[in-house]
Amino acid sequence: MLKRSCTLFLLLFSTVLFSQKFITRSGEIKFEASMPAFEEVAAKNNTVSCVFDSSTSEIAVLALIKAFRFKVPLMEEHFNENYIESDQFPKATFKGKLINYDGAKMKSEKTAFEVEGVLTLHGQSRNIKTKINFVPSGNKLYLTSTLKVKTSDFKIEIPSVVKNKIAETVAINLKFELEKQN
Repeated sequence: MLKRSCTLFLLLFSTVLFSQKFITRSGEIKFEASMPAFEEVAAKNNTVSCVFDSSTSEIAVLALIKAFRFKVPLMEEHFNENYIESDQFPKATFKGKLINYDGAKMKSEKTAFEVEGVLTLHGQSRNIKTKINFVPSGNKLYLTSTLKVKTSDFKIEIPSVVKNKIAETVAINLKFELEKQN
């Protein structure tokens, strides 16, 4: 009985010991929905949280919608009140897992993996699959990714008055500097 308890304890302890979580609360998401010949429709959020667990290859991202900043304050107001309805839908999340992840493949240079998961925005959830780039450096892990989403997939309605000024497909760029947690 004691031997079994010790074995169980060591097994659980080793799982916790080798679990490698990398975290940031200052990640960056930029998006662009500009149309040629019209005013730039772009914003940036520098307060994005991201957690990557290298033992399970799971990744989670949380962005507060009201933290996106535009060059034009009125555009930011319209984004929050009319399009994304940030009072009703205050956050965007992504929960996913790397496909065929092998931590041993990560070298000091950039290594790309595919990630599959669920993006939730404006109260709508969609499965997405994209590439994510990893660059390890000491106790840090740098992640970058790009993806494109359609506003209609997330039931974001663009008024007809400005429909030709805002792209239906939005380009999203992510950049995270994660630190290893002990």
